[in-house]
Amino acid sequence: MPASPTATPEHIKDVNTRYHDAAAEEYDAKWGIDFGAAGQRQVRLKLVKALGGLDGGRFGDALEIGSGTGYFSLNLVQLGVVERLTATDISPGMLKRLAATAEALGLDAVTTVATEAEELPFDDESFDLVFGHAVLHHIPHLDRAFAEFRRVLRPGGMIAFAGEPSRYGDRLAALPKRTGLLAAPAWRRLVGARHRAVPEAERSVGHALESEVDVHAFTPADLRALLRKAGFDERRVGGEELLSNAWGWALRTVESSAEPDSVPFRWRRFAFRSYIALQKVDTNLLEPRLPAELFYNLLVSGRKAGRLGRDSAPAPAG
Repeated sequence: MPASPTATPEHIKDVNTRYHDAAAEEYDAKWGIDFGAAGQRQVRLKLVKALGGLDGGRFGDALEIGSGTGYFSLNLVQLGVVERLTATDISPGMLKRLAATAEALGLDAVTTVATEAEELPFDDESFDLVFGHAVLHHIPHLDRAFAEFRRVLRPGGMIAFAGEPSRYGDRLAALPKRTGLLAAPAWRRLVGARHRAVPEAERSVGHALESEVDVHAFTPADLRALLRKAGFDERRVGGEELLSNAWGWALRTVESSAEPDSVPFRWRRFAFRSYIALQKVDTNLLEPRLPAELFYNLLVSGRKAGRLGRDSAPAPAG
């Protein structure tokens, strides 16, 4: 649910900083974030969908907006799609967690910078790619942010964002969430998981602020207008995840009610495999045929006029 329309940008940014700082240490476990082969496949697929293809290319200097704990960017660095990463976020707590993960993975070409998206502390034409995952809906002034994205891109550079909630999809997600809450006690008994007692600090910070951190839900037309106004060429907007998203929200809701170490491995394996199976149905059957508006997540990309060097030039297919 988006934040109150009367909330000021300063309040929205403060809430996002405090909420994500508080959530940083448990964020990867909460969302099932993976930095292995499975996570890399997921992230590569999202970028391919957003750009319309990769064609074996790579980006030399990449800037991630709203990096969180590094799900999107660190997996792309491991794949070699991104050579040098500058990870930014409004939350120092998230960046601290990302830096620790990068060190554990042995990734040296990673820099973190705490900053707002609307005022980036980088020179003009510094990056080949500006990208992010599930971040645009947190930013109050999107016109200013998109102007900044274009400013720091080199000629021919790309912008790519995935995981943005659609207005219709946001409403669709409410049903599996409610179903998951109702089913959670029976599910815990079935799999033998212990009920998770939420610490008071998490209740007072996380739950109190969670409903205020989201500012926007988008239509494809909204995203196309942002790209057009900012002056991007080769504009693309698509949708992803319908069946897999509904199932994923139900899974996350029941699992969040249990102590993580009490959830059996067999359940986790079933949950992951079933989600991937439904994602394949979405990717191969539904996404090519249904309007983007129907999907929970939207993907958006564009190109700044000009031409990148040979080392940083994956051309979108189609």
